[in-house]
Amino acid sequence: ITTTLDAMASGGIYDHIGGGFSRYSVDEKWLVPHFEKMLYDQALLLRVYSHAAVVFESENYRQICEEIVDYVVRDLRDLEGGFFSAEDADSLDQHGHSHEGHFYVFSPDELREILSKDQFDIALEYYEISESGNFEGKNIPTRLSSRGDLKRPPEVEVIRQKIFAERNKRHRPLLDDKVLTEWNAMMSVSLIEASNLLNRPDWLEFAETNCEFLYRELRVEDSLSGLAKWMRSWQRDGKPKARHRALACDLAHLVDAFTRLGESSGKAIWVSRAIEVAEQLTNDYWDVNNGGLFTVATDTEQLIVRQKDLLDNATPSANSTAAIALHRLGTLTGNQKFTQYADSILRLFTRIVAASPSAFGNLLHCVYLKQKGSIEVVVTGDRPELVETVKRLWLPTAVLAFGQPFDSPLWRDRRPGFAYVCRDYACNSPITTVQQLHEALA
Repeated sequence: ITTTLDAMASGGIYDHIGGGFSRYSVDEKWLVPHFEKMLYDQALLLRVYSHAAVVFESENYRQICEEIVDYVVRDLRDLEGGFFSAEDADSLDQHGHSHEGHFYVFSPDELREILSKDQFDIALEYYEISESGNFEGKNIPTRLSSRGDLKRPPEVEVIRQKIFAERNKRHRPLLDDKVLTEWNAMMSVSLIEASNLLNRPDWLEFAETNCEFLYRELRVEDSLSGLAKWMRSWQRDGKPKARHRALACDLAHLVDAFTRLGESSGKAIWVSRAIEVAEQLTNDYWDVNNGGLFTVATDTEQLIVRQKDLLDNATPSANSTAAIALHRLGTLTGNQKFTQYADSILRLFTRIVAASPSAFGNLLHCVYLKQKGSIEVVVTGDRPELVETVKRLWLPTAVLAFGQPFDSPLWRDRRPGFAYVCRDYACNSPITTVQQLHEALA
């Protein structure tokens, strides 16, 4: 795992000057990227690097997480909190000609103009800059020769900031300013997880602002029926702004995002909204005959064959995401209907997963959750130190309830001022100290 994470973060596929990952590499060394940056890549990579930062106690991975979030918030965020879809690979040079990667690459002479002699010598070695270049006569800054050594010393950070400031004078790559429900919810989940693990409450604020944006702008009430329907895409200059009926993947990721936001913020409204979306997902997209989710809703125009999104590809499938999200929501609320839907999805995959397990990575995560059994943690009253203890631990099978109570057996008959650790709803004695809580969760 660390070999892969180190190699990705050291090569040119990672933007060592401005943060964030390109979509893929075009060579076997992971040196030359296809310079397009996608929101969903930032979301999924933030998730895995934040997990790794805690599991492997790595400051390198923490830095990668911080720089991914810096990039997304700085360059892919709408003023109202939505996240844009992508930045193109091409950008304009000083003559108005479009070139792939132009925004990101530098010649030695361009660096000499902005750096002192000592800084230039350091940059040459640190970022592996050469006179001949490594991409069409210019240089992609990289750390391939020092794989895994990513934590920059202070003098290099000063150099990076100078290069970054100079780079920002160039024409930026074209921006795809669509806000897609699926990718935004995915990004919010990753921000929530990383916020908890790395103690960045500001990231939780970004996630909540994003979820508020999605609920306000992508949820559209029908003027005739009065029912709310979710849309897939939003664009500020669109007419209307919110367009195209949502797919199952959109709602599946929304359930996941709203559930986790309810857990991490302590606000019951997000659990209620997760239930609302889960009800629409299972009512409008569910295959009542065979189980699983169809890609499109029942009341939309149907193709000859109504398809299901099954494989985990560049993004997790609708069904695997729904299995995890519904399992988590059912565990948190005690509503067995949702966990039964999750179980039905797993049964649907039973016959095909063994033949090609690598195509079902996200789904197998849900299988792991089911096999390990859930951990339910409830913190009552004003005990922020107990809440923070739970958040800082990587506990993939755990759900957390604190703050505003909601309808769930987890909240019943609880005395204020304690933590309760339960496994499949069998709870231990009330806990009062951080040390006791650590021991109970070990």
